[in-house]
Amino acid sequence: MSDLKSKYNKEDLEEFKAIIEKKITRSESDLAMLKAAYKNDADNGTNDTSASFKSFDEGSEVMNKEANVQLAIRQEKFLRDLKNALLRIENGTYGVCRVTGKLIQKERLRLVPHATLSIEAKRKQ
Repeated sequence: MSDLKSKYNKEDLEEFKAIIEKKITRSESDLAMLKAAYKNDADNGTNDTSASFKSFDEGSEVMNKEANVQLAIRQEKFLRDLKNALLRIENGTYGVCRVTGKLIQKERLRLVPHATLSIEAKRKQ
């Protein structure tokens, strides 16, 4: 069983590193789009519409911006978690559950490469 090993081998770590780097690239792109969306101050062509319609439009625009800001915050946290996973690969602690000290299953790390908890520890939360 893989829990008997204390660390993943170099080939496994290279696989996880590639997965993480791919996710970082995609996440940075997504974050840039979200930031562009909520920083966009264009009037969306509502200058010539009636005042009441414009106020409704502005309200929904504010809600959209707030939603995009929240998504951007979550994306920034995800990126930070991914970058921390790369650091754990570098310092030799990647894939080890911070609660049980056992190896986190490969399948879990392939799906959630920034995981720091095994399924066992996660269920106890």
